[in-house]
Amino acid sequence: MANSSDTPHYENVPFEVPENWEWTTLGEIGTWQSGATPSRLRKDYYGGNIPWLKTGDLNDGLITDIPEFITQKALDETSVKLNPIGSILIAMYGATIGKIGILTFPATTNQACCACSDYKIEQMYLFYFLLANKKVFIAMGGGGAQPNISKEKIAVTFMPLPPLTEQQRIVVEIERWFKLIDAIDQSKADLQTTITQTKSKILDLAIHGKLVPQDPNDEPASELLKRINPKAEITCDNEHYPKLPKGWSIYRLGDVVKYEQPTAYIVQSTAYSDAYPIPVLTAGKLFIIGHTKETEGIYNRLPCIIFDDFTTDSRLVDFPFKVKSSAMKILQVHYGVEVEYVSLFMSITRLVGDTHKRYWISEYSKLEIPIPPQEEQKRIIGKVRLLFEVLDVIEESL
Repeated sequence: MANSSDTPHYENVPFEVPENWEWTTLGEIGTWQSGATPSRLRKDYYGGNIPWLKTGDLNDGLITDIPEFITQKALDETSVKLNPIGSILIAMYGATIGKIGILTFPATTNQACCACSDYKIEQMYLFYFLLANKKVFIAMGGGGAQPNISKEKIAVTFMPLPPLTEQQRIVVEIERWFKLIDAIDQSKADLQTTITQTKSKILDLAIHGKLVPQDPNDEPASELLKRINPKAEITCDNEHYPKLPKGWSIYRLGDVVKYEQPTAYIVQSTAYSDAYPIPVLTAGKLFIIGHTKETEGIYNRLPCIIFDDFTTDSRLVDFPFKVKSSAMKILQVHYGVEVEYVSLFMSITRLVGDTHKRYWISEYSKLEIPIPPQEEQKRIIGKVRLLFEVLDVIEESL
């Protein structure tokens, strides 16, 4: 192994490099130059056919499209420079510091971008070196109100340089690993999609009576529903739920669920803190948006379902809470109906329209829900929990 004494051209090199490698700087492997911004007051400088790149166009990969163009007049009369195909670019200012790209066509850049086109090493070795050192460039640009680096700082950045053939072998190996990582990421994404689809199928089987076996000794749902509402119309199947198992009945959701307006439980202050005890809920993906120290107006008739009247998102809740806004309804089920079963049904039954309206009274309360005997509802809940736990373990391991 070589050490700093083997490379007398530089002192205090970052680490030892193998034999036949050398320490160099980015300035020694090529010339780095920044671009410019033609005056925006000159309309004749813009709208031409010469690509003009800004740092927001950098994508840490091949640059194949740029949205803005300048004219030949701008190129002739300003300090903007045309960089050839294959030029490697790096952002120097603001939030984009360290972002890089490779031009696939000749292009100019603004002054926040630095370009190297006459590099004397393997193109992709330089590219991957810059990509690997993004955090170094970000740290280099810190310390000011507007973080930035300069082409001078880029030029003096140390770079370990192997022989050309080894540079090429390193690039091949990096790209082999990147392809493997991409394949793994795609497999994870595919498995995630499969898990989501499987959960949906489990719930679909559950509400069609195909997830757990029926027990002829269970009290039919029709008897249960007669006690809830003797005047309600009960059917055993329809076009949406044909051939339901014996003992099941179909009811309107509004007949088995009663709703409460959330007015008394709306949080008064949005000064949230994780140190406060009471969660503030929304029915969407965020669910818990914060915690409050308010002690009045806490909902504690649990479990219940919260329902967003605009988005139709719903959540099963089993802990005391306050709510964010009046857009939610708080749902309770009648005695004899399992709230978790209703929550499962609502989680796969979403009616999202094109207008900004409230959905519970106009749409959701009229939905038909297949109701099994209460004991079968409990078996369905237990089976869904078991299967979801298995899928969640798989998902967490991704």
